[in-house]
Amino acid sequence: MMGVSLHRGSSRKGRYRRMSEINVTPFVDVMLVLLIVFMVTAPLLTVGVPVDLPQATAQPLPEDDRPLEITLDQNSAIFIGDTEIKVAELIPRLRAIANNRMDARIYIRGDQSLPYGTVMEVMGLINGAGFTKVALVTEQPRR
Repeated sequence: MMGVSLHRGSSRKGRYRRMSEINVTPFVDVMLVLLIVFMVTAPLLTVGVPVDLPQATAQPLPEDDRPLEITLDQNSAIFIGDTEIKVAELIPRLRAIANNRMDARIYIRGDQSLPYGTVMEVMGLINGAGFTKVALVTEQPRR
């Protein structure tokens, strides 16, 4: 019988009485299997930097505060808003504009003809400086 053991009662000689105990071994087995499954799948669910591909069908998210926009044109020139800046000036300017708020949203608009590595280099600089909310901007597909 699972979960039940029979013991001799001390009051009556020769008779057995039932003693109910919960058998936790199957419960522990199931919990350990679930723990292993979650440990294996958890790293697959997280992404270091959110990346949107050039064409996306998702609707834009409603925004409550204005994000900082960084633009990379087809010649790899970097702009904050409409002002062209050099790569070395990027992080100090972002920190000044964001008032050292590392949770400020930063959107990167990269020209589609740019190599993937160029856009990722700029994202890496921004992320390496401590900014945590960096995303790429895409266009809605034409219908």
